[in-house]
Amino acid sequence: MTQPPSRPPRPRPGTPLRLGRPKRRLRAGMFALAFVFSLYGGRLVQLQVTDAGGFAAKAAADRTADVTLYATRGSILDASGQPLAESVDAVDVIADPLVISQQKQDPSVYASKLAAYLGNPAGSANVAQLRAQLSNSTSQYAVLAKQITPAVWKQIKALGLDGITGNSDPKVVYPQGAVASNVVGMVNSQGEGSSGVESQYDSLLSGTNGKISYQAAYGYEIPTTGINEQAAVNGTSVETTIDSRIEYEAQQAIDQEVATTKAALGTVVVMDPRTGAVLALATSETYDPNNPGAATSADLGDAALSDVFEPGSVAKVVTMSAEIQQGVTNPLTKVVVPPTLNTGDGYVVHDDTYHGTEHLTLNGILAESSNIGTDLTSLQLAPNNIEERDAILYDYMSAFGLGRESGLGLPGESPGILAPAADWNHSQQYTIAFGQGVSVNAIQATSVYATIANEGVRVTPNIIKGYVDSTGKFTAAVAPTRTQVVSAKTAKDVSEMMESVVSDAGTGVDAQIPGYRVAGKTGTANRYVASCGGYCGYTASFIGFAPADNPQLVIGVYVEGPQGDNYFGGSVSGPVFQKVMSYALQEQGVAPTGTAAPDLPITW
Repeated sequence: MTQPPSRPPRPRPGTPLRLGRPKRRLRAGMFALAFVFSLYGGRLVQLQVTDAGGFAAKAAADRTADVTLYATRGSILDASGQPLAESVDAVDVIADPLVISQQKQDPSVYASKLAAYLGNPAGSANVAQLRAQLSNSTSQYAVLAKQITPAVWKQIKALGLDGITGNSDPKVVYPQGAVASNVVGMVNSQGEGSSGVESQYDSLLSGTNGKISYQAAYGYEIPTTGINEQAAVNGTSVETTIDSRIEYEAQQAIDQEVATTKAALGTVVVMDPRTGAVLALATSETYDPNNPGAATSADLGDAALSDVFEPGSVAKVVTMSAEIQQGVTNPLTKVVVPPTLNTGDGYVVHDDTYHGTEHLTLNGILAESSNIGTDLTSLQLAPNNIEERDAILYDYMSAFGLGRESGLGLPGESPGILAPAADWNHSQQYTIAFGQGVSVNAIQATSVYATIANEGVRVTPNIIKGYVDSTGKFTAAVAPTRTQVVSAKTAKDVSEMMESVVSDAGTGVDAQIPGYRVAGKTGTANRYVASCGGYCGYTASFIGFAPADNPQLVIGVYVEGPQGDNYFGGSVSGPVFQKVMSYALQEQGVAPTGTAAPDLPITW
């Protein structure tokens, strides 16, 4: 049986009916709405007033596109202003993958078209790599290729590909190839100097990049927002003292001699003794900086600065300069030279070839390059105290520039080895006088002879002539330091003795140049070779200057490790000196000598 629905209880008789209160509900609703609106209002105030600048800046930053304006790197010039390194126009190819995506273009098609222009034998750009870069639609900036030629960019531009642009990025090239490449150095893939002048003066050469900033939306510039441009500051050019023609001649001559003698290394240094300027610095380990991939790590340095060797007999000039300056000998000093010199403590000094007792002048000792005679005369610096003699000899060697960097200011230079006199062992007390037990680089050794040629004044070797800024203004480099090492009279005496070395009676006859007086010294030093753990080779050298009566040029030739029976300084390095000096004298317009060489006696 269905129950009837229940009914609400009726109010008891006499109880009043309670009605709702609309004012209270309305008031509560108004408060709630006011609270909600206050939250919205506060947020609006924050967005439009309190944080307006920050949000606007962030929005602008999100829309800002930056393009680098690359500075043009300064050139490296030779002494005549011709470029050894210079920047040429080049273009970076840039893609905006977002635009490509919005234009509904196929990245694979783009990649195939671009690879035909950007591919190279090294495979740095290929279809797969390009497709991956072009497909990244979250990016608006992808560098597809750096520093392509303007001609190639023109071809790419003609394809009319949306989202592909070019940005100027000058490229460094070396118009003279391998000429002076070890001096010039090169620029790495990051555009930074990695060796030589390129490295030493990188901050000056590189300049400062600029920037263009503009507002963009969906990959397109917003025309009404304007462009903010910070101009690039181009680099300053560096003008060197290198004479490219002499450098080339020196390079050819030393390369040929190293090949002929199967030597490990060869170096030629050409200097102006009056100014200390280096006109050529050629080494047989060279390379073409336009093709750095073909160079080895050894090629990239500069052996003329980093490689040190025992100078051997070319150091006798320092010893005899000290003797003459101290007044204990002169070119005509008579010396009895025995077959050997027993120094005690088991050490015996020998000459290069065996001989009987000889009666030589100091001039003859230098002309015949006698180790024994050099030791005997050097002991006169302090006859009764060899330690005092060592200290005097050390001071002169240091004053001539041994045992410290030459001052050339290029990276990688070794200061050589010249131990303090107090540290010389017994054998060094005798060998250092004739150039064993001390090590030098090619610049240091050549600088010694430049000092003699310049009337005893050492001019710090230098290779920077000055600087040329982006406006063409030239600023000369700081003048080199000049130091009087020995007197002009001493230098003249030693110079005339060195002419005897190049006479028919001396060891440097192969360095003679018809029509010119030549002063020089041969050296045939034992060479330490790490692979054999001792002295198992030779360094053949010849250093000289011409004209001897008015020196204009000094040339040092060093051949390390010549093979076979011909390893002597006179016969290996002398002809290289003769070839390079003959060319350089003509190239510099130096007139033949008008006087005869002095006829100093060799024997008595």
